[in-house]
Amino acid sequence: MKIVGISGSIVGSKTRTAMNCLSREISEKLPEAQFTLIDLAEYNLQFSDGRNYLEYEGDTGYVTKTIMEADALVIGTPIFQASIPATLKNIFDLLPVSAFRDKVVSILVTAGSAKHYLVVEQQLKPIVSYMKGQIVQTYVFIEEKDFHNKQIVNDDVLFRIERLVEDTVLLTETLTKLREEKEAKYDF
Repeated sequence: MKIVGISGSIVGSKTRTAMNCLSREISEKLPEAQFTLIDLAEYNLQFSDGRNYLEYEGDTGYVTKTIMEADALVIGTPIFQASIPATLKNIFDLLPVSAFRDKVVSILVTAGSAKHYLVVEQQLKPIVSYMKGQIVQTYVFIEEKDFHNKQIVNDDVLFRIERLVEDTVLLTETLTKLREEKEAKYDF
């Protein structure tokens, strides 16, 4: 199983801290899974210009192809100005409309205010749904108060990250099995 995590901002540390925690959870619980963490701060990405994602080279080509080859995605994003960062939106714009078809998509959010959960519900989930992703309905929402010295200090948040990994894997395995059973019914 190929799982790709996206740390969707080029500034700040909280989302990357949370994604590192998720990465550790996956490596401990699922050593057989192939996990790749894409921190957008580490790549020089072009702005989408409408080309097919296969036509991009360099960092942009690597990031888009890695996402397209995944079985499951975990999108980590901060909330800035009551919205997702432009760097994350650019990723969505670089990909085809049906990029998330047959993919399970989980969401992990860091925000300064509890009210920012609405961004997930009104912006991020509709985008993922439009791109045909199978969304894990419960997401991890982490507030400013849950961090101290670039560490997550709230045990409940750590538990929710653990559960997010479990739910992502379970949904991915279930959908894969159902797809394989359906395809096995055809003779060609």
